[in-house]
Amino acid sequence: MPTLKRNLTRRQAILLSAVAALGAVIAASALTGHFGVALTALTALVALALGAVLLLARRLSALQRAQQRAQGDLRTVLDQTQRRLLGAVEEMLLNAGDRHRELTDALAAQQKAAAHGTDLLLRAQTREVEALLQLFQRFTPGAPMPSSGGFALNPTDLLGLLHLVRTRRPRLVLELGSGTSTVWMAYVLKEIGGRLVSLDHDAGYAEKTRAQLAAHGLTEVAEVREAPLEPVLLEGRSFPWYASAAFHDLREVDLLVIDGPPEKTGKDARYPAMRVLEDRLSDAATVIFDDAHRHDEKEALRKWLETIEGLTPEGEALGRHAVLSYRRIVRQLTKTQ
Repeated sequence: MPTLKRNLTRRQAILLSAVAALGAVIAASALTGHFGVALTALTALVALALGAVLLLARRLSALQRAQQRAQGDLRTVLDQTQRRLLGAVEEMLLNAGDRHRELTDALAAQQKAAAHGTDLLLRAQTREVEALLQLFQRFTPGAPMPSSGGFALNPTDLLGLLHLVRTRRPRLVLELGSGTSTVWMAYVLKEIGGRLVSLDHDAGYAEKTRAQLAAHGLTEVAEVREAPLEPVLLEGRSFPWYASAAFHDLREVDLLVIDGPPEKTGKDARYPAMRVLEDRLSDAATVIFDDAHRHDEKEALRKWLETIEGLTPEGEALGRHAVLSYRRIVRQLTKTQ
């Protein structure tokens, strides 16, 4: 009994106690012959039972309504969750479609660019092969020729350079930086009767070019002079430049080929060329400026053309080099009488 009471609420305990009391009254009244009291107690017990049933029905009805509200709330949450999930899936599919289109367009653009690049490469290779064939058609070298391209002039630029040498017939050519072009120009100058002096700051490379000239039997036409780089002061700046002792005896240079010093020797490495060598050019000279497409060389070329009188470009740049015409302007001083 004590355990049962602990599991009942206070109201339930009172109700059970009342039922028990009425039951005891009914039993006692019936045993003692007081049937009126027993009937009254029984009526009260029935009324109490009906009240309990009604109360239970009300509680069950409330529980049912609460369950229905809970089910409604749960259905609302599920509907909202489903709509959000469907919306997220739809957005993901749309984004995936857009991304797929972007990737497809990017891939198509890359394929087009690759095809265009391949076409340009094939055309360039064709030009280089054609130029190389033309180069060897003019000469029968006495030894294997050094490689062209890379740091050396490519066949197309080399062909243009040799055409200028052949058509302008310079008596003296000064080349800054020796290599493949030295050997090819020496062959043309041997044919037309000219002389080539090439300066190189790298002793090992200079010796290599000398060996090439000797192998081709061109040492009487061309010479390579070692000219280590020394500081030269121009316009308030110091530049590493070829030692003046290497070219102090040169005058009346008809063709100047600027292919050095290398870019790695310093910023604006080739800017001093026209500043230092202008006075050593002939009155009508040609200047060939290699790697004219690079930034530093473009700036040097712009400054030369703005500040050096008589220096003008000859049409568009041919390949990697620009061709310039130099005409010395001589002003006669007149005295006022």
